[in-house]
Amino acid sequence: MQTGIANFDYYNPTRIVFGKNRLNELAELIPKDKKVLLLYGGGSVKKFGTLDKIKQVLKDYTVGEFGGIEANPTYETLMKAVQLVRSEGYDFLLAIGGGSVIDGTKFVAAGALFDGDPIDMFGQGVGAHRPIERALPFGTVLTLPATGSEMNSGGVVTFVSKKAKLGFGSAYTFPVFSILDPELTYTLPKRQLANGVIDAFVHVMEQYMTYPVGALVQDRYAEGLLATLIEIGPKVIDETNHDYNLRANFMWAATNALNGSINRGVPGDWASHSLGHEITALYGIDHGRTLAIVLPALLEVRKEQKFDKLLQYAERVWGIQEGSADEKVEFAIKKTGQFFESLGAGTHFSDYDLGEEVVDVLVDQLEKHQLTAISERGDQTLAVSRQIYQKALRPD
Repeated sequence: MQTGIANFDYYNPTRIVFGKNRLNELAELIPKDKKVLLLYGGGSVKKFGTLDKIKQVLKDYTVGEFGGIEANPTYETLMKAVQLVRSEGYDFLLAIGGGSVIDGTKFVAAGALFDGDPIDMFGQGVGAHRPIERALPFGTVLTLPATGSEMNSGGVVTFVSKKAKLGFGSAYTFPVFSILDPELTYTLPKRQLANGVIDAFVHVMEQYMTYPVGALVQDRYAEGLLATLIEIGPKVIDETNHDYNLRANFMWAATNALNGSINRGVPGDWASHSLGHEITALYGIDHGRTLAIVLPALLEVRKEQKFDKLLQYAERVWGIQEGSADEKVEFAIKKTGQFFESLGAGTHFSDYDLGEEVVDVLVDQLEKHQLTAISERGDQTLAVSRQIYQKALRPD
């Protein structure tokens, strides 16, 4: 088990362009000689005028469009974009949307230049897991804070035919720049805002909720982000509350939750995402809501292994000072679930009309995707993951 802060490198080349009315700077951020492909999801960027504004700013460029990237971007859809890039000779990509569109654009950027079948960017029983050695340059215009994809090099893609949701990434898939304008979040509905808060919260937890190694800076940074999300979350999900400073804090918190700052030199546990991805792949439940199902149950089942950090979390993040150590930890786990529920997200399978039948199916998927020894210690076996899914079935 790791003791002390481990050796680490920290590299993040993404330029952040934060604040109001920054779309006008796109023409300064994208080289003039580039042929630009705009990638986006559903109709919201058209409906609310964001796409038209961007096209106006880029009126002197050769610009194409690729829409229809799903909320969980699929390999099948993204390969159509890869073929378009290759056939039409696009040499700069611009993602307009949230984490799904940005993740999808990262795949397209790498896939367009990949030597061989892009499916081999992935492992876990789907592809050969060969390294990404180059990618097209791309930028992002963030419209939904949640994943932190606007300032990191990772992405997640769904394989419909294989019922899998898998990650990829490399040093070549960082955005060149990301425009973060909090006003672009004003059109988001409550459900998406809540999902974003939950996703950001769990990202921080997965880099923090392991065991102490004396990383004071990383711990305090993570605790500050968690406390901020707890403070602003209930106000953020009010879709009528267009408080600029509130949305600015939300956007920046979500970016910092997964930009590589808080996980340097410390152990991490991405089990919540691994278990959650299988739920989305099989049952189509929103990513943020799958995390709300999994995390409280995981903390309960893995309480002994995470006890020291749970106690620290209870005292520093939730301000729980009374009671025994066991009582503080139990209360902190309870408060975590209540926080998700206050955002409108159910924390049990029963909230989504699912029951015992899901457990065997989900565990089989974990085994199929080689997720048999996960967590910060590699000791979350399939049997432990089964316990977590069972714990999450319904309230006690």
